[in-house]
This record gives sequence, structure tokens and C-alpha cells, in this order.
Amino acid sequence: MGDTRHATRQAVQHTGSKTRGAVVAALMLAMALAALDSTVVSTAVPQIVGDLGGFSVFSWLFSGYLLAVTVTLPVYGKLSDTFGRKPVLIAGAAVFLLGSLLCALAWNMGALIAFRIVQGLGGGALQGTVQTLAADLYPLKERPKIQSKLSTVWAVSAIAGPAVGGVLAAYADWRWIFLVNLPIGAVALWLIVRHLHEPHRERGPRPRIDWAGALAIFACGGVLLTALVQGGVAWPWLSAPSLAFFAAGLALVAVVVAVERRAAEPVIPGWVWRRRTIAAVNLALGALGLLMVAPSVFLPTYAQAVLGLGPVAAGFVLSVWTLSWPVSAALSQHVYRRIGFRDTALLGIGTAALILLAFPFLPYPGAAWQPTLLMLVLGGALGLFQLPLIVGVQSTVGWAERGTTTASVLFCRQTGQTLGAALFGAVANGVLSAHLGGAGDLDSIARGLDTGPAPEATRRAIASAVHAVYLGASFAAALAFLALLCVAPRRFPVLNAPGE
Repeated sequence: MGDTRHATRQAVQHTGSKTRGAVVAALMLAMALAALDSTVVSTAVPQIVGDLGGFSVFSWLFSGYLLAVTVTLPVYGKLSDTFGRKPVLIAGAAVFLLGSLLCALAWNMGALIAFRIVQGLGGGALQGTVQTLAADLYPLKERPKIQSKLSTVWAVSAIAGPAVGGVLAAYADWRWIFLVNLPIGAVALWLIVRHLHEPHRERGPRPRIDWAGALAIFACGGVLLTALVQGGVAWPWLSAPSLAFFAAGLALVAVVVAVERRAAEPVIPGWVWRRRTIAAVNLALGALGLLMVAPSVFLPTYAQAVLGLGPVAAGFVLSVWTLSWPVSAALSQHVYRRIGFRDTALLGIGTAALILLAFPFLPYPGAAWQPTLLMLVLGGALGLFQLPLIVGVQSTVGWAERGTTTASVLFCRQTGQTLGAALFGAVANGVLSAHLGGAGDLDSIARGLDTGPAPEATRRAIASAVHAVYLGASFAAALAFLALLCVAPRRFPVLNAPGE
């Protein structure tokens, strides 16, 4: 315990304000790379498909990247605790930039998908290590500053990403979507190499790397996430391929448990789930990933088909939550300092559950300001929920466990998003099928909106489908509330390291 507190104190003392500012700039650039890459490709898909072909598999441009990011998060978290944040971040950024360069040189859709997976292998290091370094560099009372800055990066990326991708694809070439990562990443790497100085640690025994555990986790996560991503899309849920993937995934879960229990330094140590605080935050942020799918995936279609808005206006309805989220996150410190991390998060997710539950009661067809107002308040509620949990759980562990802890909560959130996309997609298509006599699904209807407004029956069916999804999202928020209420201690066991 004393060693971890000493490392925390050194991390703050060895990073002066000027140097720390340069490191923070590098972290924000690195986070921008990962955040933009999740959105910037979407608007360039028509140009990419027109150039390379492969329309039947283009969804893997997103799924492949997401899979690689998700399954590598726990591995990078453990490596950063073992070897330090700097070498892991440098290696991850280098792999990401290599993947970006290869994507720009892709000669067909198969190659582009493979290189997007390479990007994702580096993106997992960017997401997890940046969040961990944010906690290393700042004492507890100052951590909301850096976390709100990182939240702002995500918010700006969510708004700017599709616009940047569309402009580059229309006026330059889609390959520039990946090439622009190179100068940004080069600046981030230079700042990290020059200005990030980690505290000296005593040399102990040579670290034992759990390569078997890392391989098992990668295989298990890849198989299960593929089953979720492709189920109901590439094959029916109850088909032989779907059942085979799920069966193989469950078998690999048993393999992971067996390997990790025997490993001297497991990638996913048992204490991640034995400690009440970390387990509760894992469950709560997994539910957050689940509920976020409802607005981010289904609201734009609702805004265009039901409200009759154009693509730009529909994007604005969604984007308002990215404005209130970082503001609320920055102000949350004034709440959790009074009532604690858990109760602040309970307040945020309880409010979010009520907002999500209110969505199905909006009048049909309604006015655009109504869902816009709900999204604005929802962003504020989720900012009050997520940031206290991340700051709080990072503050319950020392330096040597912070990377693993941070990676575990991010892994659960990413997995929740994947599960939510599969689950709510099935719910929406089921409701549509019931209303339209088994004709069509939400994806095909959304693509058809480019040719003109949807018929009245289709509009009502889409409204019912999205309402059902929002009901499911409110249930996910309730699960997060119960996880915190029943599992998390009322007061997080914060380590009072010197300087905090």
C-alpha cells in the first residue's frame, strides 16, 4: 500500500505544471484519434464501397474495429500496471498509426477490414491508458478537470466526426480519413516521448506475462462479440452458426477462468470482481453502455422518419446530449464532495431512468424540441453518473492496480454497447415486424428514407419500435441503479495518498 501511495505522490511531483500541460495535450490528441475513428468513417461508407466494393461486408469496418478495441482493453490495462503507462501508450499509438496508414493503402474491402482491426488493436491502448494516466497525473481533488476535458473530446468528436468524414470523402478522397491521423498522432507521440516522465520504481523480480490468459481472453471476447454483432444480421439468432458461436464462446469463458485462476499474474485478476466497489462500477457502466445504444443508434432514424427532419437536423437532436454531458461531468465534483461518489451516481442514473421512461410518452408525431429537450437533460444526468464512478473507482486503488481497474470498467462499458446493439436491434425489428406484417427491418427502412418520406403506417411502426427500445434502455438504467444500491458501499474506500 505504501509503494502505491509513493508512486502516486511521485507521479504528481515529477510532472510540473508546464510539462503536465504538454502531457494533457498529448492525451487529448490521443483520445481524439480513438474517438474520431469511431464516427468519422460512417459518412464515407458510400464512397468506400463505390471504390472498393464489398457492400455485403462493409459493416465489419465498424464491428472489426470495435471487437479489437474491446478485447484488448484488459490486456493493455495489465501491461500498463506491469511495465508502466508510457511504453504501452507509445506502442498502442504506433500500432494505431500503422493501421491508419495501411487503411489508406487498402486495395479491397477485405484488406480495409483487416487493417481496421489493426487500428483497433492500437485503439484499445489509447482508450484505456489515457484514462489511467489522467488519474496518475492529477490528485483526487483535481481529477474532474482532466476527466471533463476528455469528455469534451468525445463530445466534439461525436459531432465533428461525421461532418469531417463527409467533407473529406466528398472533396478529397476517403483515404484522407485515415491519413489525417498520421500528423495528429505524430504530434501526440512526440509530446508523450518528450514530456511524460513516470516515477522511478524499484526493480523487482522479472515480470511474468500471462500470455496464455491474454490469448484466451482475446479468443473468448472475439467469439462472443462476433456472435452478438452478427446475430440477426449475417445469420438468424437461432441458426446453426449463431448457436455454434455462442457455444464456443461459453466454452472459452470456462477456459479463461481456468487459465486465469492458475496464472501467477493474471490479466483479469479475481480481485476485480471480489471487491465490491469495482464490481459494482463494472456492472453499472456495463448497463450504461447498454442504455447508450437507444439514443445513439435509434434516435436519428426516429427524428427523420417520425418527426420528418433532414439528416442535419436529426443529427442535432442527438448531438445535444454531448453538450450537456461534459458540463454536468465537470460540475459533478461539487455534488460528490458533499454526498459521495455512489449517491451522486445514483442521482444521475435515477434521473436518466425517468427521462428514458418518459420518451415513449411523447405525443405522436410530436415536435422536434421535445426529444431534443429530453436528450439535453439525459446528457446532464449521465455526466452526473459516469464521471463520479470513474474518478471514484480509480481512487480506490493504487498505481500498480489502476490500469487493470480502469481497463475493466471500460471493457464492461464497451461490452454493454455491443450487447445493447444486438439486443435492442432485435427488439426494434421484432416490433416493426409485428406492425408491418413481417415486412422490412429498421436498417432497410432507414436507408429508404433517402428517397422520400416514409408512409404513415411505417412512421407509426418506427415510433413504436423506438419507444420499445427506450423502455428497454430505462430498464438498463434501473439495473445500474440497483447494482450501485445493492453492491457498492455507500462510501468508496478512497486511498488518501499524499497530495490528494
